[in-house]
Amino acid sequence: MKIVVTANGVDLDAPISPVFGRCSTYLFVDPDTMDFEAVQNPAVSAPGGAGIQAAQFIIERGAQAVVTGNVGPNAFGVFRSANLPVFLLGSGTVRDALEAYKKGLLQSTGGANVATHSGMRGGGMGRGRGMGRRS
Repeated sequence: MKIVVTANGVDLDAPISPVFGRCSTYLFVDPDTMDFEAVQNPAVSAPGGAGIQAAQFIIERGAQAVVTGNVGPNAFGVFRSANLPVFLLGSGTVRDALEAYKKGLLQSTGGANVATHSGMRGGGMGRGRGMGRRS
């Protein structure tokens, strides 16, 4: 079995990433043996659709569950279509997440817990340099 945990680092002691689609690293972990592979998120710099691209990447790599800090509606829709459970954990390390998963302390979420574009720098609200003003 492979579980994916969003991470801000490349080992089991890395903190869980609070974002899914634009986290830096996914740790694919066998919860029984704790063997893992750290994989850079190929969608982290995508101009749009990072959540969908990241979710498809995780499914293609054979994950059976996802643990993350937050998941948006687009990524959650991809996971729901693939019958892949998503578990939310707000803080701690990848190791903490795996221990909670193995003990049955995590419940799968029934939907997204953040709005679309929540993981984008600046919140995705179009408030870039000019903030809508002309010079």
